[in-house]
Amino acid sequence: MILLVDDTPENLISLKNVLEKHGFEVDTANSGKEALKKVLKNSYVLIILDVQMPEMDGFEVAEAISGYSKAKETAIIFLSAANTEFRFIAKGYSSGGLDYITKPVDINILLLKIKTFYRIYEQSQKLNETQKALLEEIEFRKQAERKKDEFISIASHELKTPLTSVKGYIQLLERGLNKGGDIQVVKSHLAKAQIQLEKLNGLIADLLDISKIESGKLKFNKQYFDIDQLLDGIIEVIHQSNPGFRIIKNGTVNTKVYGDEMRIEQVIVNFLTNAIKYSPGTTEALLNVSLENNELYIGVKDYGIGMQPDQAKRVFEKFYRVEETSQRFQGLGIGLYICYEIIKRHGGQINVSSVYGEGSEFYFTIPIEQYS
Repeated sequence: MILLVDDTPENLISLKNVLEKHGFEVDTANSGKEALKKVLKNSYVLIILDVQMPEMDGFEVAEAISGYSKAKETAIIFLSAANTEFRFIAKGYSSGGLDYITKPVDINILLLKIKTFYRIYEQSQKLNETQKALLEEIEFRKQAERKKDEFISIASHELKTPLTSVKGYIQLLERGLNKGGDIQVVKSHLAKAQIQLEKLNGLIADLLDISKIESGKLKFNKQYFDIDQLLDGIIEVIHQSNPGFRIIKNGTVNTKVYGDEMRIEQVIVNFLTNAIKYSPGTTEALLNVSLENNELYIGVKDYGIGMQPDQAKRVFEKFYRVEETSQRFQGLGIGLYICYEIIKRHGGQINVSSVYGEGSEFYFTIPIEQYS
């Protein structure tokens, strides 16, 4: 938008009409003070400013405008009928003007100058946008690099922990066998070593899944399977490894679901193990199952530590770990991201509802039928 500033109404009206006929949006001010008020409220590409005005002349207005950060990129053209000497023209440029035109105005020349300033403005805007995009991209590379370094550090620690435990149990077994140790003690050490090996296997499987997702090679073997049967089997396995924790199944669907049974199981097991992991001091969780409009709903509700709203928004991001839990609970911060990718590739939705200090319900929906 162009701001015309002139204390002579007929000058304003005539120039405004000409510029509007050529497609420019025009605003007007009949004094320096009014112009300053409008500059504070609105954004202008160009200000065409008469020099001879009472109270504040054009030079004073331009100097005042140059102090406004909002108007620092606004071009100013001076118009003057009386002050045509070099010293006045020089003053115009030193006051912040980019051009100085003497009256009577050749409208064709003025239009050419205005179009030139508009082109410069548009190019400047594009450059600013490009610069902003580049800076954002650079910051995103920096953040990605920091996340990668943090992930490598966490992964190294998480992999080392079960390995160290397995090594310790093997040493205990070796000593016990050398001394003719009790068979029950030997079995106990073997069982504990097995648990640690399963943890290690799970971590490696997650890392392989991440690699496959990133390379687009995460494969799915989709077919119809019995979801209720799958859920009952999952509950039994979870109970065996966590006998003191109860999973209460709420609802049945009595139908077959089209999808990759192993991958859907992976998501549900992740939800349930997280429900146990992040609910210290509690003894049960709900497994909610329903079918509506040919969509399967599965949710796992716990009564654990819960999350803040900003944490819940980010929990499915790759490598994201809730800050205050990262020191208390092990994990790579990739399990839920993998779940997100699995459900997305089943044409479904995944989400969480959580109340800090009261618990969370992680849930997903997927269509039960195959769609072409």
